[in-house]
Amino acid sequence: GAATERREIAPTPRRAGVVQSLLTVPLMGLVGLRWATLAAALSNVLSLLGFAWAPTLSWAWLGLAWVVLFSPAGRIAIAAGGARVLLSGVQPGTYPRGGSVHLRLWTAEKLAEFSGADSVAGASWMTTYAKALGARIGKDVDLHSPPPVTGFLKLGRGAAIEPEVDLSGHWVDGDVVHIGKVRVGAEARVGARSTLFPGVRIGKGAEIAAGSTVRGAVPAGQRWAGSPAARVAKDERDALKWPSSRPPRSHFWAAVYGATSLALGFLPGIAALAGVAVLGYAIVGAPTLLDAFTRALVFVPAATAAYFLAYMLLVLVGVRALSIGMVEGYHPVHGRVAWQVWATERLMSMAREGLFPLYASLFTPVWLRLLGAKVGRNVEASTVLALPKMTKVDSGAFLADDTMVATYELGHGWLHVAPARIGKQAFLGNSGMTAPGRSVPKRGLVGVLSSTPLKAKKGSSYLGMPPLPVRRAVGEADTSRTYTPALHLKAARALVELCRIIPVMCGVALTVSVAFGLLWAASAYGFGVALLLAGPALLAAGIVAALTATVMKWLLVGKFREIDHPLWSSFVWRNELADTFVEALAVPWLIGSIGGTPLLTAWLRTMGVKIGRGVWLETYWLPEADLVSLGDGATINRGCVVQTHLFHDRIMSMSSVALGEGATLGPHGIVLPGAGIGARTTVGPGSLVTRGDEVPADTRWLGNPISAWVGK
Repeated sequence: GAATERREIAPTPRRAGVVQSLLTVPLMGLVGLRWATLAAALSNVLSLLGFAWAPTLSWAWLGLAWVVLFSPAGRIAIAAGGARVLLSGVQPGTYPRGGSVHLRLWTAEKLAEFSGADSVAGASWMTTYAKALGARIGKDVDLHSPPPVTGFLKLGRGAAIEPEVDLSGHWVDGDVVHIGKVRVGAEARVGARSTLFPGVRIGKGAEIAAGSTVRGAVPAGQRWAGSPAARVAKDERDALKWPSSRPPRSHFWAAVYGATSLALGFLPGIAALAGVAVLGYAIVGAPTLLDAFTRALVFVPAATAAYFLAYMLLVLVGVRALSIGMVEGYHPVHGRVAWQVWATERLMSMAREGLFPLYASLFTPVWLRLLGAKVGRNVEASTVLALPKMTKVDSGAFLADDTMVATYELGHGWLHVAPARIGKQAFLGNSGMTAPGRSVPKRGLVGVLSSTPLKAKKGSSYLGMPPLPVRRAVGEADTSRTYTPALHLKAARALVELCRIIPVMCGVALTVSVAFGLLWAASAYGFGVALLLAGPALLAAGIVAALTATVMKWLLVGKFREIDHPLWSSFVWRNELADTFVEALAVPWLIGSIGGTPLLTAWLRTMGVKIGRGVWLETYWLPEADLVSLGDGATINRGCVVQTHLFHDRIMSMSSVALGEGATLGPHGIVLPGAGIGARTTVGPGSLVTRGDEVPADTRWLGNPISAWVGK
């Protein structure tokens, strides 16, 4: 590695954690205002239906609250206005971790998250949001990723940014925060899941391949790929042949994208109406608010089932309807087919969160088939993001967490889509990508955080960005516990997986409790008091959700140890159930929103993670908590995964991971089982630390897989 002079890393100041914890209450209060608005609207309806105990609020006030708190314009105004005030005077540079500038930046990002601006900013709204933050956006730009809250973004005319590109322009490196501008030239395109360093400049007409990590300057007209990105030789260029002319833009299609984004935002609420109807039936004739609450709690399981089935049906009908007339090729972004593809991916992304219990289960292949994908027998699929119409998964294939298959590509005003295939008994690793027109070969492997090559031979294995061939040792295992399970094992697994609806029921019970609590406060003390109590009530509910996940982890799996388990074993199924309590209960209620705070580290300690003092931690993705150790002052940035298990050959193999004192894992980095990062060592953004690597102390590394990082 690139050795550096020993650099003492100061832990994150305790006062920073105190400030963050205090700020969490008013930030939750912003969400609470939306909850109180919905509770008031529901109470008004109950009053109209003859429930005398239901307090009422003027519909005019509710209309105003919708405009400010729910409409895209209102959410963007809150987030962008707050960011401009908070970050006034901040310039590109390097600042102390946990200092004033860092805390202002953290607060601005949390304001964007809690206001809901990120969730509504799709397609046409994204450019509006970016401009409101102060970014300079040229004409005909296709921006499909969130802009930086700093406003330090310049996109030239006709630039294209695909989904899940990190444009944040900042990251924590040891005890400092680097902040910089991001510039993308006219007609340049940046592929999905790329990470752009602070200060990056991408030249006019340049192309960045999906999954790349880009630093410095990319000359005009060149194509760069990899992590770290480098110029791609002519014979390595992919097969994309963009049309020579740019298609026309249309105000009509801009309005359609904006309206669709708004409609998709309503989808969870529409699904919830089915559950509300069940609860409404339950409370008919209830003489008091308390009696209504008691009856509603009894009907929570039925309401949960109604909500979940309604959500499934809405996604299913939406994806199927949007698939009609969807064909392979290059389509104008402002056109019917491109809109269908974009809306389908948005629905599929929402389903991974709202319908999380369906994924990584026996039902996942069935669900994907219902959506239109061609899926063979004995397929195992986790939280895959796929375009169903263009996806084929052959028998025995394995798709790990957060994979992308056949997702669209953008460039020069066009959207490209084509079929993608996962071969028989092939493996696509965590965060792996198979782009349109590509295939993972039969019995092939594309590793963690890796992309599928354009051409690959049967049985070949690839790792990294760009993908490089690697040798693969095939494990020996009892196939009756991996590929050919007996019927009684399938039945046992199905019974355990049916229990995954329980965390959703817990969430519905919390929703009912908070809603009736707010109505009680409004009845007793008025809606003003209810508004003030909404934030603390949600925070308390979030703590209950998080602690419930902790209790279930210890009850279901106990302490994790370094050991192997086959896929078809009770331990694996119970572990997935425990994970559902995290993802479907703890994360949406609290844990997913408190990155960087001592609240997150406190909760992870209850899960079994060994965490030193002054650690800066922005991710909860530390799956087997007991196997993770973080030294004093260590840093794990946004989007990182400390991966303590792998599932090659359908064997869950677990090993510990340790970050030493003052060590740093940059944004979107992944550390594989058995690896360690030495004290005061930095592993940069978009990097992969492979299995068993022991990264020495006082060094700097970058890349997928990592290599010495020379210079900054």
